[in-house]
Amino acid sequence: MGKKQKQARPPLSLSPAQQDLISRLNTNPDTGLSTDEVTARREESGAFNVVKPPIDCPPTVCCLLPCIKHVPSMKAFRSIQPDDAEVLRNNDWIRYDVTSLVTGDIIRLEEGDVVPADCVVLAFSTSHVQELLVDVRAITAEDKPRSAKRIVRRKTEQGDGDEVSFVQPIQLYWGGTVVQGGCIAVVTAIGQECFVATLIAQGKFPPSANALNELAVASGGNYSDKDDQPDESGIALVQASAEPMLRETV
Repeated sequence: MGKKQKQARPPLSLSPAQQDLISRLNTNPDTGLSTDEVTARREESGAFNVVKPPIDCPPTVCCLLPCIKHVPSMKAFRSIQPDDAEVLRNNDWIRYDVTSLVTGDIIRLEEGDVVPADCVVLAFSTSHVQELLVDVRAITAEDKPRSAKRIVRRKTEQGDGDEVSFVQPIQLYWGGTVVQGGCIAVVTAIGQECFVATLIAQGKFPPSANALNELAVASGGNYSDKDDQPDESGIALVQASAEPMLRETV
């Protein structure tokens, strides 16, 4: 666990949808959760940020049957497993083991990082980032990386007033890989509540087709993460998308 030097940070510029998400998760994007808040959330949920593999067997069995590791689903799972995460706790950026994350944690992702939990993008990690690209093919089978850009708008619907800007709140998933840029994000689901855990429970991992297309059909909706839906798309998915797929496992 390495602690980075504290730096003064300006407040994040968030859209109304992002502000609403932060409020519902009862977190602070500028200081992160406190140690006491993390402890309380972990005790309430009774869970750590651990996603069970497609073949969940005791270590002794896996040692006796090493062929299990070569099953395609297990190979795919191991290739996307995150190890650690940079988390904002008590107003300090600290690198923790990925299992310690809780819902509402504020995390920072940089190029090459594996996404440690389901999360929604709040901001770019630095002012130099122009676009965030995250490869989620292993989780959703989408053919292109997910992209987030900065949106600039006027404060009023009439188009007058000062300009405000925010980063598109796209949804990211446990196991995705940042291929360009960096971002600040808020954790929306951990462990067995993550989207990939649902796919594994349904025997749909690794996905052979776009998992979100199946999700749209199951929910009767039309989900998209395209640039023409900059405000709500990722957050809307957090609110409603997993429910139909989760019901299939009951």
